[in-house]
Amino acid sequence: MWNAWTSPPGRSEDPAVRVRCQVSVSLDGFMAGPDQSREEPLGVGGEALHDWVVALEAWRRPHGREGGVVNASSAVLEQATAGIGATVMGRNMFGGGPGGWGDGSWTGWWGDEPPFHHPVFVLTHHEREPLEMAGGTTFEFVTGGLEEAIDRARAAAAGRDVAIGGGAETIRQAIVAGLLDELWLHVVPILLGAGERPLPEGAVEGLTLERRSVVDGPGAPHIELGLHHGPGREGAA
Repeated sequence: MWNAWTSPPGRSEDPAVRVRCQVSVSLDGFMAGPDQSREEPLGVGGEALHDWVVALEAWRRPHGREGGVVNASSAVLEQATAGIGATVMGRNMFGGGPGGWGDGSWTGWWGDEPPFHHPVFVLTHHEREPLEMAGGTTFEFVTGGLEEAIDRARAAAAGRDVAIGGGAETIRQAIVAGLLDELWLHVVPILLGAGERPLPEGAVEGLTLERRSVVDGPGAPHIELGLHHGPGREGAA
């Protein structure tokens, strides 16, 4: 049995190591629009969710792009991305289509030098050897589920925090399983009508949300939440 002073299953004994997530959502709660495809990985209308961030100098610089603006959202992005030592993501976020890995030519959406610069653990049902990319990113493929991926990410992060990169199903699983400690929601004023939602649609037993801060960015308000998981969480003894 665990409580606020001990670690639930899948959690590090070091309380300083957090599992964090940041995600842009529409006003109706979608992080991707309908009809996702390799040509439109964020679905119809989904690219607009990220207009606020791709304009920032703080985003463009680590992605190898020049220019960009500095505004209230800049500090939010820097805070949300600082101190990350490893990332966990789902197969859909890594891409390459459903099923097996084919000829192995798919290496993600980010080119030869992805912007992570640390180990990235990809959830999949299909085994694959690790991919070492330029700039320090290594993609490792995990077939044992989300908890195993987070445990491996914690070990690889060497005391830094772990990010849940997406997609929607992976974020939902982390929330319901009590594995997520911090969530930034960037709420973009558009309506997508359908698509992928990162938040559970019903109540999560044992979950309390703490509003830590709200920042009024020019393209989206940013809401910082702490997630506290008490007894009664699914799977708790």
